[in-house]
Amino acid sequence: MNICLPYVGTIRSLRTIALAAALSLAAAASADTAHRPAAGLGMGAVFAASQSATATEVPVNPEHPDRYVVVRGDTLWDIAGLFLQDPWYWPEIWHVNEQIDNPHLIYPGDVLTLVYVDGQPQIRLERGARADRTIQRGTGDERLSPRIRVEELDSAINTIAAQDIAIFFSRGTVLEKSAAKKLPYVVALRGHLIAGAGHEVFIRNMSGQVGAQYNVVRMGERLVDPDDGDVVGYQGIFVGEGTLTATGNPATIFLNETVREAYEGDLIMPANQNFPMNFFPRPPARQVSGQIISVIDGVSRIGQYQTVVLNRGSRDGLEAGSVLQVWAASEKVGGHYSMTMGKNTKKVRLPPELVGTLMVVRPYDRISYALIMEATSEILVLYSVSNPI
Repeated sequence: MNICLPYVGTIRSLRTIALAAALSLAAAASADTAHRPAAGLGMGAVFAASQSATATEVPVNPEHPDRYVVVRGDTLWDIAGLFLQDPWYWPEIWHVNEQIDNPHLIYPGDVLTLVYVDGQPQIRLERGARADRTIQRGTGDERLSPRIRVEELDSAINTIAAQDIAIFFSRGTVLEKSAAKKLPYVVALRGHLIAGAGHEVFIRNMSGQVGAQYNVVRMGERLVDPDDGDVVGYQGIFVGEGTLTATGNPATIFLNETVREAYEGDLIMPANQNFPMNFFPRPPARQVSGQIISVIDGVSRIGQYQTVVLNRGSRDGLEAGSVLQVWAASEKVGGHYSMTMGKNTKKVRLPPELVGTLMVVRPYDRISYALIMEATSEILVLYSVSNPI
């Protein structure tokens, strides 16, 4: 089996060529392109919503490989970008072989093959062995020596790289309004007006096991939905981390580490929250139109792999893996004196500009976390998001 070297190795190094081009190609696509899902794909119930959504004819990357061997460090988004101009159409071409255990999971060593069935592209999976790879320098080939492999489920490749959503595992967070009201909170401090590392704090409405780790978080600025003015959440300010040492009401937490003083009223959240890492990028099942209302790390100009908050959530049809495009606000231009016309011209509003692509990684009821996957220019809070076109 010979594998062309440009497609062997970590795909992230090809992102600039293979993925950034996808965004510009999508923006330039003709509006009269036929919209239909690929025929004959055994996608399974997990993709039912995707199949019911309006989708363009699957835009295959003209530089795609016919076969690709998955290597450690690959992500599903990157692989999709090798085969497709628009990675979010992966579910449209993914062929599920029901004879394979866990057919939706892809492991290093697996072989992906692009074939056409009734004129429609399909990606088929050959469950490979963990391969011993010897590169023959100067030949452009890679020789694979398969062997039997035993893989744990957690060794499957992720949709996106773990470091790209590291913000989820760090100390900043966003508190959904309804969830914030239900969180346990600091009701008292032992002998102090404020508390820090080495102190005990007492928690009301706390349930959990002794020895579990928790974060202390302060409710910060409100997050307001610009459509109706409703408060949909709050910025979370990390205070510190502690261990539950006694249950009851109040329960007791010993503060192991703090970056600022803890006060009565501070909220308690689990320190190790699980976030989805294996899901399929796809357009939402129904039309979604919203805005970016916050960026997690507080910068004003947003770029690739930064985490943002949207004013749309699960009630609007967003799921983990939902892909949306980001549009810069349209602006008015003109209104100056024209020498040709001999008079002042009227201002006209330019059409919105496509500036990026994002993917929802954790939806709540009215808000969602999303990761900026591609950005062709700077992205700002209050920029619009909508289904890919």
